[in-house]
Amino acid sequence: MVKKVTVELGPEQTLTIESGKLAKEAAGSVVVQLGDTVVLAATVASQTPRQGIDFFPLLVDYEEKLYAAGKIPGGFFKREGKPSENAVLTSRKIDRPIRPLFPDGFRNDVQIAITPLSVDLQYLPDVLAINAASAALTISDIPFKGPIGAIRIGKVDDKIVVNPTSEQLETSTMDVMVAGTKDKILMIEAGSEQVTETEMFEAVEEAHKVIKKLIKGQEELAKAVGKKKREFAVYEPSADMVALVKKSSAKIKSAILGKDKAAQKEALGVIADELIGGLKVADESELAQKTKDIKKAIEKEQKHLIRLMIVEDGKRLDGRKIDELRELNAEVSVIPRVHGTGLFSRGQTQVLTIATLGSLGEEQRIDALNVEELTKRYMHHYNFPAYSVGEVRPNRGPGRREIGHGSLAEKALLPVIPNAEDFPYTIRLVSEVLGSNGSTSMASTCASTLALMDAGVKIKAPVAGISIGLIEEGNKEVLLVDIQGIEDHFGDMDFKVAGTEKGITAIQIDVKNDGLSHEIIKKSLKMAKDVRLKILDVMKKAIAAPRAELSQNAPRVITLQIDPAKIGMVIGPGGKNIRAIIEETGAKIDIEDSGQVLITSVDHEAGEKARAKIEGMTYEPKRGEVFKSRVVRIMNFGAFCELPGGKDGLVHISQLSDKRVAKVEDAVKLDDEVIVKVVEKDDKGRINLSIKAVTEEDRKKI
Repeated sequence: MVKKVTVELGPEQTLTIESGKLAKEAAGSVVVQLGDTVVLAATVASQTPRQGIDFFPLLVDYEEKLYAAGKIPGGFFKREGKPSENAVLTSRKIDRPIRPLFPDGFRNDVQIAITPLSVDLQYLPDVLAINAASAALTISDIPFKGPIGAIRIGKVDDKIVVNPTSEQLETSTMDVMVAGTKDKILMIEAGSEQVTETEMFEAVEEAHKVIKKLIKGQEELAKAVGKKKREFAVYEPSADMVALVKKSSAKIKSAILGKDKAAQKEALGVIADELIGGLKVADESELAQKTKDIKKAIEKEQKHLIRLMIVEDGKRLDGRKIDELRELNAEVSVIPRVHGTGLFSRGQTQVLTIATLGSLGEEQRIDALNVEELTKRYMHHYNFPAYSVGEVRPNRGPGRREIGHGSLAEKALLPVIPNAEDFPYTIRLVSEVLGSNGSTSMASTCASTLALMDAGVKIKAPVAGISIGLIEEGNKEVLLVDIQGIEDHFGDMDFKVAGTEKGITAIQIDVKNDGLSHEIIKKSLKMAKDVRLKILDVMKKAIAAPRAELSQNAPRVITLQIDPAKIGMVIGPGGKNIRAIIEETGAKIDIEDSGQVLITSVDHEAGEKARAKIEGMTYEPKRGEVFKSRVVRIMNFGAFCELPGGKDGLVHISQLSDKRVAKVEDAVKLDDEVIVKVVEKDDKGRINLSIKAVTEEDRKKI
């Protein structure tokens, strides 16, 4: 049965959710449409739990197809390859708000495939994708405590805009995506132009009103076509192994108190080995099961103890107060030869960021569904090697986590990056995580600010970031400043906020519970601001402002404007002219269609030489200009003198001297150097010069 429901998002914005027409073999499938943007979501789940795992195996695949925008993929294969960065980031946006709503202990494989079938230039498909994933799960037989709704909020001309179009987003001071249930918020993903905490909270409140409408529409669809939720088995350690571990509760508490991450892991491993070693079992199968149970029970007891200490006693494992930061350190210029470096550490979390500057021609070009061509002149890449957590793991390139963390740090700094007109460089930041124990993405933001200022990039303001955690037990809730890894793992929230002294530039929230109340969000925003200001003070002690000059190792960019009609002259046939300049000077040259020329060179003299050659090629003499020239040809009616750009100008015999000249050779000879003045450019483009018109004042200017 085909069933369609509609949701009014705002004036002239009607979202539809349809089921029963496409992907009928899936456990649940829907098509969501807004304008001409259409998204298909289909979900399936395995019938039995996956054995040997202690996590929920959820796979979210947002699959971009260029046919949705009427494009053919580039390259030799002419088909989509690995997921784009945007596809990975969208998959993460979908995953974060739905993952907490699956039952604890559910271990069946669940896959959600979301495919944009059509994308217009007005409405972005990512918001539709989250709602589609929720609707597909809601009508399926897969256990899911939804539905959820998601919406984007912008602010244009100081007014909140619900689900802004692509055009509106270009002038919006914020891009805030919010997802949640009827009562609580599950995710906030935001980038903003240093907005206040009050403005951000207002956006969240407005979003929640629309989220409730979207949930109502999904509930209506589920009532008509929804399937009965399946029964499923949940793994729990056996009662006797839980009791055995409980007897070691004091030892477990001692093992995790006041130790660093490595020492905690080692101490807990010793306890597990002792308990396993004392087991009496009949065979290897029983030993394997009881070993699994003991390790799971230790983890549960560890979680219980940590949460109890925080909520009941106000104590944290490392001895800090609830609102206390770990030790902070900031340093710049830690590596020679590179253009800028920043080293930032917060407790055991340590990040080194390296800044590299290049020409605008090195900006990244991206195939995007919703625009004709997308380019990025500012890029932030994040690397998370295994040694940062004391592990051995082969490097397979950036995964979803690395791409997501790099994007968050990039989003946090984007509002303070100078525009291309003021700073004509491509900027690449690479954050190397050297040690990880909580919120490396926010440490990357801090280290990147330091690196930019060290490189001499005139950012509008320094940016810092911090993560706020949450422990909820019963009717008690405690917010934690600067959560370390174990508090993130066993806590209920990772609320990352980045910004300047003036306001917020980025937010990302992950939750492990059923969502956040508005009050928790408001308190977290205030707490994050207070701590952010403290971090900025520490960073300022390392470097208070961008360096006055660019790094001596960074290339210099010389900008000049030429007549667009002369671009072909500079490039030459088959690129002959521009190649010759590049080969002679070693400079990199980029020419825009507007006639703007960007010359990039580490060697300043080489850059100036390239500039002189281009200026000479495109030179247009103006009446009254005076310059030195060389006689290149003599005729009976005058002498032709060399002009910049390879042109010649005529000095008529009557203009060779203030005295009468009977013969041209009496006044000048071939290859003579003379001072000439431009007196006229006729309607045929011929340039007439004069030696006679050059005054003593003119000569002094040469």
